[in-house]
Amino acid sequence: MTVLHTVNKSPFEKDSLDTCIAHALDGSTVLLIEDGVYAATRGTVVEPRVRDAMQRMNFYVLANDCKARGLGEDTLIDGIGRVDYGGFVDLVTGHDSVQSWL
Repeated sequence: MTVLHTVNKSPFEKDSLDTCIAHALDGSTVLLIEDGVYAATRGTVVEPRVRDAMQRMNFYVLANDCKARGLGEDTLIDGIGRVDYGGFVDLVTGHDSVQSWL
């Protein structure tokens, strides 16, 4: 069963991302939305945890949420995909279930 995990909280305020990473199975997909996109930025204390998790999971950010927070493509960790709203829908429909980490 394939699971899409969504994280909408900043990793600097909540432990939602860490909980997600701890529970997600290998091969899962993580979509960072809303303030969760801050986890995808380079040069933060979160970057090593995300890079490590990227060895076993696919990571994406919602591009509009990055734009709304002033995060350009050049600020994101290499290897994290960017999706628009249509891509978000494709991720949801392409997985068996969605788990939201609040």
